[in-house]
Amino acid sequence: MDPGRSRHHPAIALWQNPAPPRLPDPSLLIALLQILFGFALLYGAGDLLVRGSSRLALGFGISPLVVGLTVVAFGTSAPELAVSVNAALLGRDDIAIGNVIGSNICNIGLIIGLSGLLRAMRVENQLIRVDVPIMVGCSLLLLALLLDGGVTRAEGALLAAGIVAYVAFTLVMARRQGAASVNVAGGLAAHGRHRRWLSVALVIAGIAGLTLGARVFVDGAVTIALALGISTAVIGLTVVAIGTSLPELATSVIAALRREGDIAIGNIVGSNIFNILSILGITALIRPLSIGGVTLTDVGVMLGFALAMWGFMAWRSQVTRLEAGVLFTAYLGYLGWLVGGALQAAS
Repeated sequence: MDPGRSRHHPAIALWQNPAPPRLPDPSLLIALLQILFGFALLYGAGDLLVRGSSRLALGFGISPLVVGLTVVAFGTSAPELAVSVNAALLGRDDIAIGNVIGSNICNIGLIIGLSGLLRAMRVENQLIRVDVPIMVGCSLLLLALLLDGGVTRAEGALLAAGIVAYVAFTLVMARRQGAASVNVAGGLAAHGRHRRWLSVALVIAGIAGLTLGARVFVDGAVTIALALGISTAVIGLTVVAIGTSLPELATSVIAALRREGDIAIGNIVGSNIFNILSILGITALIRPLSIGGVTLTDVGVMLGFALAMWGFMAWRSQVTRLEAGVLFTAYLGYLGWLVGGALQAAS
């Protein structure tokens, strides 16, 4: 072989002048760190919220179910409110609406599914007779409102009025639970009011930590999703929805492990009601929303999960591991269908 030619052979040239190693995109590394930090913060804050909520319910003589349906549900829905309002102000209506629909699907499929797989959960009759039917009714109402392609300010006012009525109704029902709760609260008063304030402080700290952790997690996840070329509608239904549902996930899983099933399930049912009535209501009042890239099929999936959850609960007054597995598997199938279609469209 000619020595002169060998110096120009591609393999020898590559060996003599190796290409510098290709470093990962710094923004993607930062996004990964955000996801890890957000997850850790969510777990710790979720533990604080469950501890504080259960103590608060006991201290004030309120059932853990009512606390889960109101205080915990509103607190864990704070990230959805922040994301949807911010998205609407930026003109990202598909993220604002997709976040709510995707979160409600995620709450039942992923969170109830995963919590039930870890530990079968008993269901109170109030949930089966009152709160879950209200959740299904809210899902039907949202489907009807979106048939014309969006949510107007007038419809937003209707939804916002609905959440005020629901909270008032829940609190009135709680006061009618009987004198036993009052006696419990009176008995605990002797232990000092500082314990109640400590419970309130734990709840506030938990909500703040969950909100911050969800925001950090979502920022990192959206960065990675956009780098993969996924559309904003799919991001709203999947990445943002899962991210803003992480407070519910952390809270319900920890509550299930602590045998606080009322808080675990009440948190999800209350959050789904809050998401539709409060978050979409407030967001539409600020700025009317268009359905955008979100489809009525997605709304139908949300309604289907709500009906399935109601059916499982009504059958045996509990969510068994088998039923939880069905919900979890169905959610993974929906998620795979969405992401697969998005990646195919991007390629």
